[in-house]
Amino acid sequence: MGVNVPGGRPRHDRVGVTRAWLVKSEPDVFGFDDLMRAEGRTTPWDGVRNYQARNYLRDDMRVGDVVLFYHSNADPPGVAGLAEVASEAYPDPTQFDAGSDHHDAGSDRSAPRWWLVDVRATRPLRRLVTLAEMRDDPVLAGLDLPLLRRGNRLSVMPIPVAAIARIVALSER
Repeated sequence: MGVNVPGGRPRHDRVGVTRAWLVKSEPDVFGFDDLMRAEGRTTPWDGVRNYQARNYLRDDMRVGDVVLFYHSNADPPGVAGLAEVASEAYPDPTQFDAGSDHHDAGSDRSAPRWWLVDVRATRPLRRLVTLAEMRDDPVLAGLDLPLLRRGNRLSVMPIPVAAIARIVALSER
């Protein structure tokens, strides 16, 4: 598993070390079912416009890292499925597309500001594990899951690897 470093950012210290991430998406915009239907069950995780989330995408995510796919702004919000990082980071092309909602006129092709990774669905959870369930779970509370902290609005965040097994177990109840 990754090692925490100052600033709370995990890093790979050895080849083959798997880390875990949570990515958020609104299901009415792009939900886990959409990812499952995508060609190769894979999509670029584009449109991230927060510098800390961008740094995670660009600097820390590695092919094979585990991803929890979280439905935000949903009723109820929660984790819908499992995915994996399917590519190394590369510049987000939407920043250069004037017709895109994610266009950034200040970004330069020679020094891109925004980055992405491809995300591939591995499997849906048996059922949605809601944010309320996760907040009430003593095991997850002991793992210091960033999602459970009040006010955490990042769309991409590192999570403890142990949270994956616990959330999967909760989905099977």
